[in-house]
Amino acid sequence: MKQFEIRSYAKKELALLYFPTAATPHAAVTHLMSWIRRCSPLAAELEKLGFQKTAKWFLAREVRLIIHYLGEP
Repeated sequence: MKQFEIRSYAKKELALLYFPTAATPHAAVTHLMSWIRRCSPLAAELEKLGFQKTAKWFLAREVRLIIHYLGEP
C-alpha cells in the first residue's frame, strides 16, 4: 500500500480517503468533520491553528494533526 503523504488536501479529497465508500463526497466530508468535532483535543488544536469549518482545504499542518489524532486513512 502507498504511504500516506502529508500535504495540503481539499477537504473532500481527504474525506474520501477516510470514507471511500461514502455515497457522495459531501457525505464523506460530513463524516470526517463529525469525527473531528468529536475529538475535542483535535478540534481545539485545529482552532488554535486558525482552521475555519467553512474552509475548503486542510493545510499540511492541519493534516498532520488529523493524522496524529485519527490515524492515517
